[in-house]
Amino acid sequence: MIIIASLWMSSCAATGTAGKEDKTTMAQKQADQANVCVVSDEVLRKTLSPEQYAVAVQGGTERPFANAYWNNHDEGIYVDVIDGTPLFSSHSKYDSGTGWPSFWEPLDKNALELIEDTSFGMRRVEVRSKSSGAHLGHVFTDGPEPTGLRYCMNSASLRFIPKTELEKAGLGQYVKLFEK
Repeated sequence: MIIIASLWMSSCAATGTAGKEDKTTMAQKQADQANVCVVSDEVLRKTLSPEQYAVAVQGGTERPFANAYWNNHDEGIYVDVIDGTPLFSSHSKYDSGTGWPSFWEPLDKNALELIEDTSFGMRRVEVRSKSSGAHLGHVFTDGPEPTGLRYCMNSASLRFIPKTELEKAGLGQYVKLFEK
């Protein structure tokens, strides 16, 4: 997965500007094409596992309690599995009891795109990575304070970088989040 990030980081930089986000604001039906990393389907199929492809690219959902990060309690940063964009910190991760990694806030709200999702007869808010367009999961308004939000993410759409590897991964600016 590091290969994807290093190959595509320069071509995946966001070029658009993001609007202010609140609990009820939702973006358009598709990720903003001005901000989407264009990685060929061929490359994605070669570099992502079948489950990562089904979730991040095709918008699927992994099984609860049977995924990589639902019970991860290590300190570090969760990045987009496609392009390595930092998305969430372990500091905002909590046990929601759902079986998926849940966070009460992202590292940068502007790195996410919120999209109305009315599939399966439900009304939800889908969360996509603004830089790659990857389907990450959904956000709900039943989370803990201080935001009241629950970003319920799929592990298959994320890659975890432990705090001890942040410098090596080019994410040294996040080390300060874990200093006591």
